[in-house]
Amino acid sequence: MVELKVDNIDCYYDSIKIIESISLQTQTGQFLGILGPNGSGKTTLLKSISHILKPKVGTILLNDQDLYTLKANDVAKQMAVVSQGSNVAFSFTALDVVLMGRSPHLSRFAVESEKDVDIAKKAMAYTGTLHLQDRLITELSGGERQRIIISRALAQEPQVLLLDEPTTFLDVANQLEIMDLLKQLCDDKKLLVVGVFHDFNLAARYCDSLILLKKGKIVATGKSDVLTSENIKTIFNIDTVVKQNSITKTPYIIPISINHKAPKRSLTIHIICGSGSGSSLMKQLIDDGYNVTAGVLNLFDTDQETASFLKIPIVAEAPMSPISEVAHNDNLCLITKADFVIVTSFPYGYGNIKNIDAALFAVGQGIPTLLLDESPIDLRDYTKGQAKEKMQVLKNKGAVVVKDEITLLSALNYLTQKHDSNNQTFSSQSVTSEIVSLKEVSF
Repeated sequence: MVELKVDNIDCYYDSIKIIESISLQTQTGQFLGILGPNGSGKTTLLKSISHILKPKVGTILLNDQDLYTLKANDVAKQMAVVSQGSNVAFSFTALDVVLMGRSPHLSRFAVESEKDVDIAKKAMAYTGTLHLQDRLITELSGGERQRIIISRALAQEPQVLLLDEPTTFLDVANQLEIMDLLKQLCDDKKLLVVGVFHDFNLAARYCDSLILLKKGKIVATGKSDVLTSENIKTIFNIDTVVKQNSITKTPYIIPISINHKAPKRSLTIHIICGSGSGSSLMKQLIDDGYNVTAGVLNLFDTDQETASFLKIPIVAEAPMSPISEVAHNDNLCLITKADFVIVTSFPYGYGNIKNIDAALFAVGQGIPTLLLDESPIDLRDYTKGQAKEKMQVLKNKGAVVVKDEITLLSALNYLTQKHDSNNQTFSSQSVTSEIVSLKEVSF
């Protein structure tokens, strides 16, 4: 087992202090992620750990031995580095590139032995690249090249693997493939993996522990639960909604920027939604300058948390509770103040079927009601057909069916312009005809 300990280090470039009072401790089998904005000292910290930039203050210990008392070659036998944008410009074969990882184990002027070739090929087999051994590195895709670079690092037979943004410039599929591989190295090979990342969600999903840096100092450290909206705001100065990924059970971070320069519109839109179906729409409508309300939403529902963040007035119900008469009536009160009602495509159970009744109320009051029909009601009805029947009544009574959010937003924008220029009011019938004519022309 290898233990890495960074003890209160300061690092400088010339006279400029880049990182200050950094301490951390980890060991083999762990996946440590380092996050922070540009200029926060992430890469500098990694350089210091990798025996490139000696701290002016403090020590870095590898198995209780000062890292900077070791020769570079001895460090390379224990620690491998995959630098940001690692690349090979010359036309070496993939196997030749991986064999470069054997250099720390060779004496001066020595050539690779059969044992070195065997180790290199095993590294390639582990990363799923052995079939590429005779291909030129310059002919490989970005994901293939990155796996070859990691194979080269593994050929060093290290116990510590350091990576600086290893998924940069890769598409989503290759990002996941690389991160799966790194996690597998921790679990199967018991390597200590330390990586610098810029993607919150990848780091939260794969890393056992995280360090958040700002201006060269650690602001927060711990497991993925340190990725809170408050910490992210403090460190990155961006607003986010942090949810739990229902599959991985790790935090899922949604960055949110609010367009404060949007022209303020006089229209109010009430959204009937749930289960996250209204979150992006709320954000877009706020950005477009509309007044927005919503309900009935259960507390801790994704849409409720988004509305809370955006400061949207809502009617809320207790978590996992059916809509009460009080909440339903409060929802109807908000609807009477709206110029439009939008019903998103979300699941219905016996607990929230009153939301369809609220939409029926809106239509009955002559309030234009737009029904987002992105998913068949049969797939969303958990009431043995009651929701489907009510939804059909809603359509028959004049709710305007819109196929997707893009069409909905375009139609709203067009209708709003007519309202603002002509002080025009709308009925369900006039909105239906307007959207039908829009579809004939534009959609």
